[in-house]
Amino acid sequence: MYSVDKMEDYSIYNGHKKLFHIVDYIIFALVLLVSLVIGIYHAYKDRHNTNAEEFHQSGRKMHPVPVSLSLCATFMSALTLLGNPAEIYTHGTMFYWIVLAMLLSTICSAHVFVPIFYKLKTISCFTYIQLRFGKVVRVIASVLYISQMLLYMGFVLYAPSLALEAVTGMTLWGTMISVGAVCVLYTSLGGMKTVLWTDSFQLVIMFAGTICVLIFGSIAVGGFSSAWNIANERDRIEFWNVSVDPRTRHTVWSVGIGGAMFWTYLYGVNQAQVQRACSLPTLKKAKLALWLNFPLLICIITLTCMLGIVSYAFYKDCDPKTFGLITKGDQLLPLLVLDVLGNYPGLPGLFIASIFSGSLSSISSGLNAMSAIIIKDFLKPLCWKTLQGRTELIVAKTVVVLCGILQFFVALAIAQASGLIIQLSYTLFSIVSGPLLGLFLGGMIFPCINKIGATCGLVMSLLFIGWLGISATIVSPTPMRPALPILTIDCNWNITTTENQAEVNLTSTNQNVSEPPIFDFYRISYQWYTMFGMLTNICVSLLVTVLTGVTENSERDSKLFYPLFYNLAPFLPKKYRNRLMFGVQYQTNSKDEECELRVSGNNGEITTVSLPKREKDRRTSFL
Repeated sequence: MYSVDKMEDYSIYNGHKKLFHIVDYIIFALVLLVSLVIGIYHAYKDRHNTNAEEFHQSGRKMHPVPVSLSLCATFMSALTLLGNPAEIYTHGTMFYWIVLAMLLSTICSAHVFVPIFYKLKTISCFTYIQLRFGKVVRVIASVLYISQMLLYMGFVLYAPSLALEAVTGMTLWGTMISVGAVCVLYTSLGGMKTVLWTDSFQLVIMFAGTICVLIFGSIAVGGFSSAWNIANERDRIEFWNVSVDPRTRHTVWSVGIGGAMFWTYLYGVNQAQVQRACSLPTLKKAKLALWLNFPLLICIITLTCMLGIVSYAFYKDCDPKTFGLITKGDQLLPLLVLDVLGNYPGLPGLFIASIFSGSLSSISSGLNAMSAIIIKDFLKPLCWKTLQGRTELIVAKTVVVLCGILQFFVALAIAQASGLIIQLSYTLFSIVSGPLLGLFLGGMIFPCINKIGATCGLVMSLLFIGWLGISATIVSPTPMRPALPILTIDCNWNITTTENQAEVNLTSTNQNVSEPPIFDFYRISYQWYTMFGMLTNICVSLLVTVLTGVTENSERDSKLFYPLFYNLAPFLPKKYRNRLMFGVQYQTNSKDEECELRVSGNNGEITTVSLPKREKDRRTSFL
């Protein structure tokens, strides 16, 4: 690592944060301008288009590569770029097991959920809910989704703006207004095509900015191997915590399995992602786009986790939050950027552009998705049945603008909240994602569930996980595992704070407080929220269905179901395995090289079987 005399220009030694150079502002503005130009280009190119479906799905003519880039960019938001390094800095590397979660979610999304949505040939994924459970459940689910996305986009707009204001001096409201306005404008102008191509451009910027910071940060600490050794000596490197205690923040099970449910919701049943997968011309290409997206996810997660290790090595003996240079953990990375790149005009601007590229991609995807939901789930079926053609296209663009204005006011409301912004956003997102995932998954794998059971399951799971998540956030019980050590021995306390203040910061967290037994329940890792919400939904749905009467065989359309248990039990004798079809008659397109099965009666007897040549009599695979 560099000696102190070479680091005297860094904020932890002089107590002053570096500011943006004019070149940095120019780089940031150029990224916004390019995104806007892409929107204007597609608006001009498609100026004769009068089809709203073209606006929402690009006429199902997109190529898998830009779709895969967009899939990655949409939920690799600014929250991820800022939050992951801070997570590694504070809690260590167990979070990296999220790559297992992403693998499992890709398998489930590509081979269970997307095929069902794609074959329905509909824009809104909630059309499935109406076909399966009726209009009432569809409306409830759609309202939940819109509320979730507005909250999420508010966090995505506000959190990076707040973090960057604290360390760069950029105006909070000015940044929010400019970023939000550009995003709304290009999304309303060009629709899905613009969203896909701007996402692709923004993902490239995200990679460029992240790699740049990683290289210069590694140089500053004597190389990445040096940073790794420092983090290892200070207990930041850990990969094998297999505790089954759900109160442990990060374990192989909570991150790998619990996190898999969260990411399955994002890539399996979230409207923003389903809409992209269904914009491709064939189901095979839709699956390909999801699999191309997987290595991109691994790369961005790996880079951000490496940045967390470098950040810890750089600030190993002077925690900038305790020092008073920053007030929140998600401001750590922007501070590091200005410390290691501040002498290279333009490079900090590139990183800031990469952060807001994450915001732009998430917000534009959410706006386009909400526009589709509002038109297809509310306006056309409930109050404007004749809406079509150019009028529908104008309404779709107007909805984008209105949703953009609304999410800005949501961001203003979030600005009044205090606490951990990124942690709060994940919790609120999980409160809705678990019940919605349970609604879709339960409907697909349990043909017996009826509309009453589905409604009760959705409501009860939402109440349960909402109570757990919000209570845990408000109460904030002391964690099961003590915090990893943070040192301040190299801080120049005389510059920004007094010695007494320093002692308060270092000792206030060590007080022992007696807590009621219910706090043990509140300590459950946030990584389990989505899975608990999903399981609660399915269990309540099945229980209520048993009490009110199961769905009859004649009402079971094979297009709406997936034989999960049949596929998971190839070891069972055929006689018993067939019963796992639950009486459904499966008919699939041979063009997609999938099986065709016909099952009749409650006993699950197969009367007709048509299998691919390579599977023949050995087994039936729907993957």
